[in-house]
Formats: sequence, C-alpha cells, structure tokens
Amino acid sequence: MTTHDRDTLLREAMALRAEQRPEAVSLNPTLPASWDMLEQLHRMTGDTVQASEAGRRLAVLKQLPPEIVAANSLLADGDLSPAEKGLRDYLRKDGDNVGAQRLLARIRQMQDAPDEAEALLKSVLERAPDYHAARFDYAMLLLQQQKHLQARQQAERLLEHDPVNRDYLKHYAAACVGLGDHEPVVDLYQRLLADTAQSGAEVADLRLWRANALKITGRQAEAIADYHAALTARPDYGVAWFSLANLKTYRFTDDDIARMRAAEAQPILQDMDRVYLCFALGKALEDQGDYKTSWSYYERGNAVRRASSRYRPEVAEACAVRLKQVFTAEVFAARAGWGLEDPAPIFILGLPRSGSTLIEQILASHSSVEGTQELTEIGRYAGELCGRDPDCGLPLDPEAMLRLTAADARALGERFLAETLTYRRLGRPFFIDKMPNNFWHIGLIHLMLPRATIIDVRREPMACCFGNLKQLFGSANQEFTYGVDDIARHYRTYLDLMRHWDEVLPGRVLRAPYEDLVDDLEGGVRRMLRHSGLAFEPACLAFHQTRRSVRTPSSEQVRQPIGREGLTQWRHYAPWLAPLHDALGDALTGYRD
Repeated sequence: MTTHDRDTLLREAMALRAEQRPEAVSLNPTLPASWDMLEQLHRMTGDTVQASEAGRRLAVLKQLPPEIVAANSLLADGDLSPAEKGLRDYLRKDGDNVGAQRLLARIRQMQDAPDEAEALLKSVLERAPDYHAARFDYAMLLLQQQKHLQARQQAERLLEHDPVNRDYLKHYAAACVGLGDHEPVVDLYQRLLADTAQSGAEVADLRLWRANALKITGRQAEAIADYHAALTARPDYGVAWFSLANLKTYRFTDDDIARMRAAEAQPILQDMDRVYLCFALGKALEDQGDYKTSWSYYERGNAVRRASSRYRPEVAEACAVRLKQVFTAEVFAARAGWGLEDPAPIFILGLPRSGSTLIEQILASHSSVEGTQELTEIGRYAGELCGRDPDCGLPLDPEAMLRLTAADARALGERFLAETLTYRRLGRPFFIDKMPNNFWHIGLIHLMLPRATIIDVRREPMACCFGNLKQLFGSANQEFTYGVDDIARHYRTYLDLMRHWDEVLPGRVLRAPYEDLVDDLEGGVRRMLRHSGLAFEPACLAFHQTRRSVRTPSSEQVRQPIGREGLTQWRHYAPWLAPLHDALGDALTGYRD
C-alpha cells in the first residue's frame, strides 16, 4: 500500500468518525471531550468551518463553571432530579448566575412546574435583559402556557434584536395564531418560504402552518393547495394528510388513499405520523362507504395514541366528586353577590363534537355578539388556585377555591375581561368563550361572573362519543377521546357533574340539545338569545353566511346550512360499537334529564 493510499484511507476513516461524532454530541452536547475530538477530526479532514464551530462550542463549555456543565450533562442524559439538585446547590453559592437559573428553568419546565420556570426566567431577564437565548426560552414557555399576548410581546423584543431570525419569526407567527390573528400569518409564512429551498421538513411545516391559517380564514381552495405542497415536500407527513381529512368536506382520490396506505404500512414511521395517517384513512374510507376498514383504521389510530397517553379516567371521576362536595347550594348562598356584575361573557361548554361550534357560529351572527375561540383563561385560573393534575389538567385541590374571598372573586372577573380583551377585535358588547372543558369550572365561573351566560350544548351519547372516537384532537386537553371505555366514562362523568350544577344553581345553565336545534332551528335560536338577554335577529338563522375565523374541526361544516347527517352517522359503525353502547349504560336514556 502506498503512502498516498494510506493517507486516503486515513482521511476516509477520519471523515467517517467526524460524521459519527455529531451523533454523540447531539445526544449530549455538554461533553467537552466530544467537541474536542470533533474539532480535531474536522481539522484533519480539512473542514475548517466545522472545526471552528466545534472549537467555539468547546471554548464556551470551558468557560462555564463545572457544576453547570455537569448539570447540563445530566439533563442531556435525562437525569432531571440530580441535575436540579446540582443547580440548586450551586445557586446557593452563586445566586446571580443567570446561566444556571436559565438551565434550572428548563429542568423545572420538563418536570411540569411551569410557574416556577416562568418565575426563574423572569428573574434572569430582569438581571440580563439582553440574554436573548433566555428570552427565547421565556417566549416559548409563554406560548406553551397559552399566554399568547405575552408570548408575542417577547417575540417582538427578540425581533428588534434580530429581525430576520427564522426561529423568532416562527414564534411570532405561532403567537399570532394563538391570538386569532391569522391574516398577517399567511403572508409571513409565505415570506419564510421564499427564503428556503422548496423541499425538506421545514418547507413541509411552513406549508402546513400556512394552510391552517388559510383554512381558518375560510380560504379553503388555497389551504388545500398548501396541504398538497406540504405532502410534496414530505410524502409521509401524517398531519398534512389528516388536515385534509379534517376539513370534513375534502374527498380523497383513490391515488391519495393508496399513497396514505403505503406510508402507514412502513415499519419505521414516527408514532404520531402513523396516528395521523390512520385517522385520515378512517375518514377517507368512511366517505367511500367502506365502514369496516374505516373503523379498523380509527381503532388502530386510537390505540397508538392511547398508548402514549397518561390519562386515567378515575382521576376525572374523583375530581367531579370533590367538586360536588365543594360547591354546594349552601356555599353559593353564602357567596351571593360575589364577583363582577358584567353580562358580556357567553360560555358555550359541554363535550367536544356536541355542536358547540354551531352554537358559537349562530350566536356570533348576532350584531351584538363576537365569537372568539376556545379560551384557556378559566382553566388557567383554576390551575393557579388549585394546582393541575399533570395527566389530565383538572384541579388537584378543588377545596382551595373555598379560600377565595369576595375581593378575589371580583378580581378574577376583572382579570378575565382584561385578559380576553385582546380577542375582541369588533368591540361588540358580548363575546363567546367556546372552551368545552369549562363545564368543570361552572362553580368558579359563577363566583367570578354571576351574570355571564352559560350554555351547555348536549348531544345524544352514541353520536357524541363516536364523533370523539373518530376525531384526533391537537390539544392535550382531550385525552379521554382515544378509547371506548374512556369516552363512555367521561360522558357519564360529564352528565353527573352537570346534574349537580343544575341542582345547586337552578336555572343558571341553559341546556341546548343538538337534536332540538336540528328539528327546530328558529325555536332553539330564540331560546338561546332570550337566555342571553338578546333580541332575535334573522341573521342568526343564516349563520352559514357569516364570515369569520373558526378554529375547530367543524370550521367548514358551520359554513354550510344545518343538516341531519350528524345524528345517525354512528349507525354505519353499529356492528363495532356494541362495547360503547354497553359502557354508556343508562346515559343512553338519561342524557336528556
């Protein structure tokens, strides 16, 4: 072997090791030895750019206190508790170290302690307002906490520093979406697309996000084109296939179905891509009348999704029992006159897939009512007061609400109106909060806002539960929808808790059965308007002509006249729904009581 051959083989071996070394670095980016070796390997292969970057990373690590490097290494290995302990010990010696505080905030967020993480990052930014990495962490945390206005404000601060930073721009767009401000997002995503090659994961994401914004604003044809563009960039992109199915009005071609089946059949596929593809195939085959195969895909998608969920139905059932023990008729009588006497909020609640988007669209067609979205404020207040179960988001300590004072209740009402003002762009006197899970919080809502309207939208249990079983939700708040037993138990728990609210707050909540609206639209509309203190307007009957952003899976359905199809769709699947029928038990007849 010549010297040239040996040198060539050596360089090829070094290049291979240089390619492999980033895998170790990506698994644990805090190991100085990995960056040191990577720098040497890149220099030996002549890649001076990568060598310089590795050298820069190594220099940063060498400047850090060893305690922070050790904690970072533990974090990278998933050892959160020892990493937290090491940082807390270090901060007792050097409490002003903003790098240690930022790292501790990341750990506390991963340990499901977002309030402490938020407080730590606030402290960091008070001491080091130009610490942009910490500000980005703070902005991301606010977004995950659904504090969209504050998240956008932080993104704006970051963009003042670096106006073309793609991560900052994406975060700004996500915060705008959370605030319901979709029109500028469409153009922003298009701008980002113009700056990148038309392939790959980033293009697929940008096309998907732009399509979602187009769909919400009613531009369906453009949305469909962007969903297909996302699939051109990434053919097995499950969420893009599902988003087409989730339009409810889109019909897949035979070629589409063949492509989805081929993608789903891949043995190596991310779990969520498989879940999305299964739900999309379920809808595609349902539209073709192949209900048996359709159900097999719905069932498979639910099983894969349920396997990753920590939801426990007994936790929800126990929470309902405790809420009933806390909020008695005597408790409400002793607190008469509490809260803010403002009739502006209209709460539409119940279970998902019960018709709440239809009710919202009807009421938002009234000249005095503004539709917003599924607002998260009430659930957040309950979490602040009682703590939140990490698996289902329900109050951990409902008894804590008994410690509220009259001043606290009024302050919460004022806070709700102030924090939701950003969603009220039309300035109408009434506005809708359509968060279905607020049925858990009717007691708190009554104490805060005793004159607010509350409407419980209810649907026949088989239709409602089947609708949930075939709907994949983007939110972690609906974890009860991925199993027959889970959804049946949740429906029964919902009925039980609503009966309690009716007993202790008689007449406070208006029940609006979906089936009654289908049978007598005008009668149902007049009844809801009367309960809300509003005069009848014919526009409420022509709700499908109202142009507004709608952010739920029913966004395209409510742009059409009301129909009867949703009442009996589940019957196509009756041969496979006997376990659901049995699990619902007396709820099948008692849901109208």
